[in-house]
Amino acid sequence: MIFYWTPASFAVSAVTLLIAAICCWISWRRSGCARTMGVLEVFRFGLITLVLFTLNQPEVIENIRPDDQPVLAVLHDISGSMQTRDVADSGASATRQEPMTRAAAAAPYTQESFWAPLTNQLDVIIEPFSSQLSDAAAATDINGALQSLSDRHLGLRAVVLLSDGDWNIGNAPHTAATDLRMKSIPVWSVAVGAEDRLPDMELVSSSAPTIGLVNKVVRIPFRIRNWLPQDQSVVVTLKGADGKPNDKTVRVDGMGQLNDTIEWRPEQTGKYALTLSIPVCDEEAVTNNNHVSIPISIRNEALRVLIVESWPRWEYRYLRNALERDPGVEVHCQLFHPNLQDVGGGRGYLEHFPSEKDLFKYDVIFLGDVGVQQNQLSFQDCENIRQLVRSHAGGLVFLPGFRGYQQSLLTTELEELYPVVADKSQPRGIGISSPARFALTESGRRSLLTHLEPDDDQNEQVWQTLPGFQWYAATLRARIGTDVLVTHDSATTRFGRVPLIATRTARTGKVLFMGTDGAWRWRKGIEDLYHYRFWGQVVRWMAYQRNISTGEFMRLFYAPDRPKADNVLTLNANVMNTTGEPLTEGTVAVQIVTPSGRTDSVRLAPSGDDSWGLFTGTFTPTEGGQYHLVTTCADTGARLETTIAVQGQEREQVGQPARFDVLREISQVSRGALKQISDVETLIDQLAALPEPDLITRRFRIWSNPLWGALLVLLLGGFWSARKFAGLV
Repeated sequence: MIFYWTPASFAVSAVTLLIAAICCWISWRRSGCARTMGVLEVFRFGLITLVLFTLNQPEVIENIRPDDQPVLAVLHDISGSMQTRDVADSGASATRQEPMTRAAAAAPYTQESFWAPLTNQLDVIIEPFSSQLSDAAAATDINGALQSLSDRHLGLRAVVLLSDGDWNIGNAPHTAATDLRMKSIPVWSVAVGAEDRLPDMELVSSSAPTIGLVNKVVRIPFRIRNWLPQDQSVVVTLKGADGKPNDKTVRVDGMGQLNDTIEWRPEQTGKYALTLSIPVCDEEAVTNNNHVSIPISIRNEALRVLIVESWPRWEYRYLRNALERDPGVEVHCQLFHPNLQDVGGGRGYLEHFPSEKDLFKYDVIFLGDVGVQQNQLSFQDCENIRQLVRSHAGGLVFLPGFRGYQQSLLTTELEELYPVVADKSQPRGIGISSPARFALTESGRRSLLTHLEPDDDQNEQVWQTLPGFQWYAATLRARIGTDVLVTHDSATTRFGRVPLIATRTARTGKVLFMGTDGAWRWRKGIEDLYHYRFWGQVVRWMAYQRNISTGEFMRLFYAPDRPKADNVLTLNANVMNTTGEPLTEGTVAVQIVTPSGRTDSVRLAPSGDDSWGLFTGTFTPTEGGQYHLVTTCADTGARLETTIAVQGQEREQVGQPARFDVLREISQVSRGALKQISDVETLIDQLAALPEPDLITRRFRIWSNPLWGALLVLLLGGFWSARKFAGLV
């Protein structure tokens, strides 16, 4: 038995015990040395002694030598990255140069015969590991494997870890290594593979759109990584369902990467499985990452666009003409001409601004030089436009003019959607005598909206040579959350260059600001090429999500529009009642059938008090493939079926360098050592020299044991009862 006392606690106990002895003696003498009182005082002194004994924390310690042999666990990695062929075969002849896979290099050390010399001292357990996923080899969880060993084997003495160090799910491995160190269990890591990247040309997954339109060019972006030291000229091939290849030759710098796009014009509706590929070079060591599959759905287009303007300026005329000539767009206009008693009339013109129910049928609204005033827009009209964008994934384009009517929109609900901060001291904008030019920003160079030519260098040249403009809206800066694509080439404010084309998202919808009315001049010398292309891209970009899946009384769209496995997918549904009005309350559910056949259900909730028919929920896909969604509304009986293509994440990639730094950290933290695959034989002697395992120590803490506390309470009760029987109060 030992005590965890301190000098202070010992001194207090000794003084207290001495005082207690004196008090008990005095009490006994005052009672006339009665025998009964003597027994009570001895009882009292014993109780005080036991309490002081408890306060000094007595413990009974028992050391036990375990009967079973200590355990040596040999973990070997069987994940997909172990198929990388980058281990030199030391036993191969001089003529053989083909390296082994990491799994093959580790295989001899996963046999019981190799560890047989240790069986007299250690109980050797050999276990494979990867992950707990349904496809276990698709990921690596080193931390989980080490933690599981510690939990399952109480006599664990040491661990040998055969791996390339590549982990991609679970906690960081040093977490389990720290736990093993606290238990004095070292980890010997055996590094399998090479830390240098294999020579390779890699075609990275393409973020292509999920929906395309018949007879409309679909631009499919791609990225190529060149892990070869020399530049490579590569032919990128795109094949559709008809098997007709579309080739594009690009040049990728040595040890560099290239971002580019390839075009495809579908001729028929339907679902296609496109294949993007590059040829395999002779120097490549990895050949399974030279192609990607791209699912895409091709549809007929029927976009509805509303243009609202006050004066038939040139920008309005050419914009209306461009959209009317687009066979996939239905255009309606409302012209608040200041010199006319009524609104403008003619083909496609509206006599009144659409009501709430009719407005929500439009995909994109262009607001020209109009504002809130008599014979133009009302505050309710602005609120309806705001809800179209925020709750119904609509698009809104601001096209200010030199009359400055749009300044009044900043006093309405539309102010929160405005992408820029306007200079209110110059509501009519700024006119200049000589034409100014456009300047692409870095975001503009990457955006598909501003891609007037597929080649990046040609596109940059086009923007530099576009006809200039002689008027632009006075803006101070872009708002937070706004993506500026194009600026004035020279005019600045104290915040930087004046933004001319800027975009932002507003809940579910998109907003674009065009700060000059000179886009119609882009037709100079080339007619409608760039002018039509730009506005066509804007309209389709804005209406893209809104038209992913639509029904008579329901629309389903999601973000991101190219979902990936293990990433949160936000599901949005616009639900209308039988009269076409937005449903504010109701029960909306989505039944999801995964590619493996499992069924999940997601309940969509109203997005807020001002949701106006928007119901939102989240879902996390766990596997790649086609997901079948059935959206239903119990209140209206509406039903909508759609399919979502989810990209599976390739966690385990063949050809990636081994991560020796991870293995080194595991060994250092657990006080083991890092070994190369060629030095595994030396482990036998080191493991055999391990000291005997520590005795198992069992501690019985008397001072904190509930039974000991109960005994003290029982003795105190007995002492009190004895005093009563003796006639003492």
